[in-house]
Parts: sequence; C-alpha cells; structure tokens
Amino acid sequence: MAEPANDPLRADALKNREHILQVAHDAFAESGTTSLNAIAKRAGVGPGTLYRHFPTREDLILAVYRHDVRRLVDSVPGVLAAAPTPLDAFRAWFHTLADYVRLKHGLGEALHAAAVQDAVNETYAPVTAAVAGLLRACEEDGSVRPGLDAADVLLLMGFLWRVGPGEEGREQAGRLMELAIAGLGPDSTVNGPDTSH
Repeated sequence: MAEPANDPLRADALKNREHILQVAHDAFAESGTTSLNAIAKRAGVGPGTLYRHFPTREDLILAVYRHDVRRLVDSVPGVLAAAPTPLDAFRAWFHTLADYVRLKHGLGEALHAAAVQDAVNETYAPVTAAVAGLLRACEEDGSVRPGLDAADVLLLMGFLWRVGPGEEGREQAGRLMELAIAGLGPDSTVNGPDTSH
C-alpha cells in the first residue's frame, strides 16, 4: 500500500533533499571540486543521509542542475510580476539562466557527456516554454515583435554563457544582451528567411 502523500516522514525527507540541493548549488557555485563530505557537513547532515539521496557525485550534480532549471522555469510569473517591465524580466531571467549554465559547465570533468546530454534534453522543453511565456509578455506590451520562435531566441541568447568570466565578461554580456533585444524589437529590420514561397 502506498504511503499517504502527507506522511510527515516523507515530507521531512523531501525537505531534507531540497535543503541538500540548495547547499550543493551554493557549494558548487563557489568551487566545482567541493567534496560530497564537505557538502554534507555544510548541510548539517551525516554523509549517510547525503549518500542515501545521492549515491554518487554525478547524481548530486545532475540533481542540482535539474532542481535549478525547474526552479528557474517556475520563476517566470514571479519575475514578470516583480520587474518594472516584461523586457526587464526577460533580461533578469536570462542572466539567471546563464549563471546556471555556467555553473554546470564549470563542473567539467565531474560530468559524463551522456549524462549531461540527458539532463539538457529533459530540461529543454520546459525552458523553451518559459522563454515563450516571457516573449508573450514582451509581445503584449509591444517591446518585441510578434511571431518570435522561443527555441530560436533561446539559441540566440546562448552567448550569455559563453562570455568570459569577471567584470569584463559581465559588461560584454550586457552589451550583447542589448544588441539581441534590439534585434527582437518591433522596429527591427532583422528578419528571418522568407518562407512565403
């Protein structure tokens, strides 16, 4: 017989898992080489508890990535509500996405190519749907032209996680963001291929 969803033990285990994922996110953001034991200590749990949830380092890294992406996808309505304009929300959301992608890339050898590809494939549709939501809001207030493809915009914005580190990289990302936004704007003369014939 299945345990009831409101089982306090299950709720505690879920809360514990979420806490470990947040601590691991912060630890990996500081250093991609942080050990699982160091993360367990920082999370205030025994190594056994951490290994019960995440048997290997790769399991934990991929779980952090999926958790971050899910949280980012779910954040779109809140980001839109908090930002002065939909375009400000678009900027803020894509900068956060870039931080997540850079974190994943920074873990380098800790991830196997096949496992990373599975995680990227699994999160692609929800991320594209989130981009579509941001574009809809921007289209409704007239800050981007209608008919933009969310997958195209996601691919275009990939420059954000390719710029260099530090202040120089952040400044370049800001300049490129404004170039991209100008290209998406309602007055832009940038058009895709003519598919009318």
